[in-house]
Amino acid sequence: MKKIGFIGAGNMATAIIKGLIAQNGTADNLGVFDTDDGKCRLMEAMGVSVYPSSAELVRQCDIIVLAVKPQNYAEVLAAVKEEASLDKTFVSIAAGISIAYVRGALGCDCPVVRVMPNTPLLLKKGASALCPSDGISDGDKELVYRMFAGSGVCEYITEDHMNEIIAVNGSSPAYIYLFAKAMADYAESCGIVREQAMNLICATLEGSAAMLRDSGDSADVLIQKVSSKGGTTIAALEQLRAHGFEEAISDAMQACTKRAEELGR
Repeated sequence: MKKIGFIGAGNMATAIIKGLIAQNGTADNLGVFDTDDGKCRLMEAMGVSVYPSSAELVRQCDIIVLAVKPQNYAEVLAAVKEEASLDKTFVSIAAGISIAYVRGALGCDCPVVRVMPNTPLLLKKGASALCPSDGISDGDKELVYRMFAGSGVCEYITEDHMNEIIAVNGSSPAYIYLFAKAMADYAESCGIVREQAMNLICATLEGSAAMLRDSGDSADVLIQKVSSKGGTTIAALEQLRAHGFEEAISDAMQACTKRAEELGR
C-alpha cells in the first residue's frame, strides 16, 4: 500500500484523511507534517504518523498532498525540493496554483494532480474537480481519484478550466448559503421561526439537487414543472429576473474566475 503524506493538517486535510481511514479501515499508510502541535496530536490520536519535517515526510511518502494556503506554497515547496523525484506524486488543492508552478518550484517534472475540492467534503458531500499532469501512473491517478471520491463526487477537468471551475464548485457553496440566508431572513421577517424555515429550506435544496441529478429533466424543464401560469412561482421568478438574477450569478462567477487568475501562479 502506497504511503500518503499531508503537508498541513487543517480542515480539508483532516476531511480527506478521515475519508481514507473510512475506506481502508486503517491509518497505517498515512502521514502528516504540521507546525501546529495541537493538530499533530489530533492526527496521532487518529493513528496517523506525524513526521518531524516536511522534507522527511516527502522522503518517506509516495503521494504528497500540499494542504497549505497558496501564499505558503513557495516556502513549502522550497523546503521539500531536494526530496522531489519522478516517482513521487504531488497533489495541490490550492486555488490558482498551476501544475507548472509546482514542478518549477520543485525543479522536477514529477507527476502533479491539481484538485479543486469544496468544504462539503467535511461532511462527505464534497464536489472535487481533478486535473492530473502527464507522466502520472494509472495507479496513482486512480488512488488520488479515490482519495476525493470517498468524500463526494469527482470530475476530471482540463487545466485550462481549473480557474473557471472554482466558481462552479469551489466558491459556489457560499452563493448557496447566501441564497438560503436571504430566504430564512424573509421567513423570519414574516414571523416564522428561523430554525423551522431553515429546516424546510435545506430539505428543499437537497430535494432540488436530487431532481436535477436524477429526474432526467433539464433545469429549464424542472422550472416549467414547478411554474403554473399566473401562479405564485411565476410571480417570484418574474421578480428574480427583473432584478437580473441570472446576470448577477454570471457576473459573480466571472469575478471569481478573474480573482483566481490574479492570484494564480
